[in-house]
This record gives sequence, C-alpha cells and structure tokens, in this order.
Amino acid sequence: MDEEEFSTENPSQLLGSASDFAHYPGVQNEAAAKEFLNRFPLPVIINALQTKTEVPGLEATLVACLERIFKTKYGASLIPLYMPFVKVGLTADSQLVRCLACKTVVCLLENIDGKTISAVRLIIDNGIYPLLLDCLINGNEQVATASMETIKKLAGSQKGMEIVFPQNNSDDMHLEKLSARCSSLGRVRVLSLIVKLFSVSRDVASAVYNSNLLSLLEVEIGNMDDTLVTLTVLELFYELSEVQHGAEFLSKSTLVQLLSSIISNTSIEAILRSRAMMISGRLLSNDNIYMFIEESSKTYPEVLELVDFQRKIYLKKLHFSSPIVLHFIFDHIECNSSINKTACTLHDCVKTIISAIDGRLALESQDLNECESALEALGQIGSSSQGATLLLTSSPPAARHVIDAAFDKQARGKQLASLHSLGNISGETRSDNNIIMNGDAEESLRRLVYETASKSSKLTPSGLFISVLQQDSEVRLATYRVLTGLVARPWCLMEICSKQEIINIVTDPNTETTKIGMEVRYKCCIAIHRAFMSSSKLSGNPALAPIAAKEAVSRGPYLAGKIREAQPVELKGVVGLYQ
Repeated sequence: MDEEEFSTENPSQLLGSASDFAHYPGVQNEAAAKEFLNRFPLPVIINALQTKTEVPGLEATLVACLERIFKTKYGASLIPLYMPFVKVGLTADSQLVRCLACKTVVCLLENIDGKTISAVRLIIDNGIYPLLLDCLINGNEQVATASMETIKKLAGSQKGMEIVFPQNNSDDMHLEKLSARCSSLGRVRVLSLIVKLFSVSRDVASAVYNSNLLSLLEVEIGNMDDTLVTLTVLELFYELSEVQHGAEFLSKSTLVQLLSSIISNTSIEAILRSRAMMISGRLLSNDNIYMFIEESSKTYPEVLELVDFQRKIYLKKLHFSSPIVLHFIFDHIECNSSINKTACTLHDCVKTIISAIDGRLALESQDLNECESALEALGQIGSSSQGATLLLTSSPPAARHVIDAAFDKQARGKQLASLHSLGNISGETRSDNNIIMNGDAEESLRRLVYETASKSSKLTPSGLFISVLQQDSEVRLATYRVLTGLVARPWCLMEICSKQEIINIVTDPNTETTKIGMEVRYKCCIAIHRAFMSSSKLSGNPALAPIAAKEAVSRGPYLAGKIREAQPVELKGVVGLYQ
C-alpha cells in the first residue's frame, strides 16, 4: 500500500485522540480499541510515529496509545500482520519505540494461543530474538528491562525455551557466548536476565543450571577487582536465594563455598561481607536446601553395602552374575560416591559459613553495620529447625552471640537485630510441630539463656524478659516474638509464670498502639495460653489462672478493654449558654 494513502495531514487530530485513548482512566475494552483503529488504522499511526517525530509530544503519546491497544485482545490479534514493523521498532533509534516493540512481543506471546498461528514461530521467522538481546545489551535501562521481561515470557513455553537455551553451546545467541563479548554493563544485564529466567519455573531453572549459566555469576563473584560489579552480582544472588525452587540447584553449585570465602576475607570491604552474610542467611533459611543435602547423602543399603570407594563391594541381599548388571552397579556406585562426597562437602560448607560468621562476630573491632548483618544472618539461618540446630550445636555455639546481644542495651541496633534473630531460632516463624528441636539443641538453648542471665544484673531469664519488655515499642515487639517461640519450652513457661509483671505487660490491651504491635502481642498471648493449658502441672492450679491469659486471648488483638458507652459531660461555664 502507498505510504501517502495512510498519511495524515493534521497530526494534531491524531495526537489529541491518541492522548485521550492513552490516558483514559479506566480499562480500554475491545470495542474502544476497535473504534479507535477504525478512525486511525495502524498504518496511519505507525507512519506518523516514523515520520512526524518533530511534533512535540507525538511520539510519547502514540507509544502510550499503541501500548494500550496491543494489551487488548483485538489489538493483539493484529500484531502478527505487523511483525515487520515490530522488527523495525526493535532497531529504532528512539528508546521509546524500542521499549514499545519489546512490550508488543509480550502482548503477542500472551494473547496468541497458537491454535491458528504460533507466536514463537513468528518470533523465529522474523528474527526477533537476536534483536531482543541487542535491546538488552545496548538499550537504555527501560529498554533493557522490557527486553528482559519479554525474554522471560518467551522462556515460559517449551518452544520458547529452545530459543533461549540453544543446545549448541557455540551458538552466538547462547547467553554464555553473549556475556563473553559484552561490556561490563552488558554482562551485568545478561546476569540479571539469567536470574529472571531462573525464577520462571523449575523447568526453566533446570535449563539455566544445565546450560552452565550459574557459573557466570560464580565467576563474577569470585572477581573482587570491581567492588560495584561484585556487589551487583551479590544482589543477584540474593534474588536467586529467594526463588522457591532455587535451593535445589544452588545447593549443587559452588555458591556456598564462595559465600564462605567472602565472609572470611578480611581484605575486602565490609559491605561485601555483609551482603554475603545476608545471602547465606536467606539461602540457609530454606528447609529445602537441607533436604537436598540429606537426599543426596542417601545410598541403597537394601541392594548393596559400599565398603569403600575402590570398587570393593559386598552384595548382601542380591547376587548378580551378568557382566552387564555388574557394570551397571559399578557405574552406579561411582556416581553415588561422587554425590555423597559433594553432599559431605556442601554440609561442611554450611558449617564453614556459620563458623565464618561466628568468627566475624568474635572481633571486637568489627564494623557495627556488619555486626548487625551477621546477627540477622544467623537469625535467618535459625528460622529453619535444621539451621537453628546447627547454630546451637556448633562448637562453640554461634547462637551465643545472638543471645548475648539480645539483652544488651548498649547497642540498640545490635539488640534489635538479635532479638528478632532469637525469635527465629526459638521457632516463632516455624510451624507448631517444628518449634522444638533435638535434645542437644534444646539443652544448648536453655543453657545459653541461663548463662546470659547469670552474667547480667537480672540474674534470671524472667528478669531479662521484663527488662526488654520495658523498653521502646520496637524492642518490645521483637521481645513478643522471642517469648512466642521460647514459651513452648517448659523452663521458659515457668520463668514467665514466676513474674506476674510479664503477664501484665503482654496481656495489657493498651500497651501497643500500632496494628503490627497489637497483632504480635496477641500472638504472644495465644502462645502463652496454649503452653499453659498444655501443662497439666500448671493448668490444674487455680491460683495460676490469671497467668493463662484466657481473657486476653478471647478479647482479640485490637479490642483495648471493655466497651464503654458515651457519657454526657458537663462543662463548667457552659450551662445555660443556650437558654
């Protein structure tokens, strides 16, 4: 079609209508999009976008207008007819147009169901993916972000994964190859994309792992020459540690070893050690990572007993004579031995991380912010029952730093971080059946609390509890969390019962004025009530009935005492005023 046929003599009319459509306060429906395109066909809009750039505000308005059009089903259905324009848009000089083109591909993927035409096939046939990568590397921040989201959406389908993760490692579009030829900024963007892809699904995360892309982040984090880049990559690892299915794959990488090395490195900046600690805490707070360690440590004792790793096996219950079967068993043993060694190494690295954090906290000259990060990291690790057990049974127990600082008023930041960490270790965030740990860990927890109390002027744990409950609201809120977890232990319940003042503070509905404060206080009331009622020794004593906090529980978190009716008030000097 001739370009002049779709030109508009008066772009101001298009500008006004497009502005109204783009800035309409509600959701633009199919009928509105169709009516607009009947007045201004897509070729008219695209032509104006290409040729009328000198009109003030036209480009931005048309981009916003097209973005809303393509988000409708009707608008998206037109995208396959205009793929050449999408391709041109991805190479445009205008960053706004490039960003629009990226978002248009997302609309294509979201709205074309593949029954009549395949969105992925359109992307392949029009060479869209290499242009998306170019937008990622060379576009401005908005274009790079839009490109990442588009590639992430593309990887959400099986056919799209085949584009993003080519089987041929030497393919120019392979992310490892792309990263190798990028600038420092481009490389960081590729790493960010890898993290985004990892979060899509377990299948995509598996593809990332199998493509050896996690190693790119590991290499960057091992290079301490550029603090800013290292810090950026650490932030990306923090994002990875938050991915639900991340533990399975991160436990197979060298990340844990790298984090341990960074935490122990005294020659680097404190902020790098702090971030490494926080990532370690976040990663090791996930129960799944311990599950994968345990699973990878399992053998098959019903079939064979592995005496050593030198192919010396004894078949106890099954006897095989076939050379093929024996070859299979030997291969299996070698593979299983390798996995066991890896699991053992990983388990040792978890202990090494805890030891490294413990070592940093033992330094009196430590940076205060780093110290708080270390205490928070221990709390994150302690939020899982396995992590808490490791903190309490290591030698010496790393949890001692948390408990000592939790009741030390000298450094408020450290105290607040420690109280929240102690709440995690004691089980406040865990399910009811996971609060209590094994015997050694529980005994260590009890001993550390009593030792801390004996070294203080309060002498008893109950005295420590009262001292922190009498501090400001933030410290008090953290203390509620500590009591909520600890009260599941009989010794702590007895300490609380020994001081009516603790019950008075916790059950007072007027103590807290913020919503979160009321809710955390109420949760503490419930925990005390449940622990008290589950103790036949205490619940059967009528004299201890006030300690049960029954009334505070029935009142709920927000009701501050009994309901009072409005009463008339006589104001002196006002009587007779209206007579």
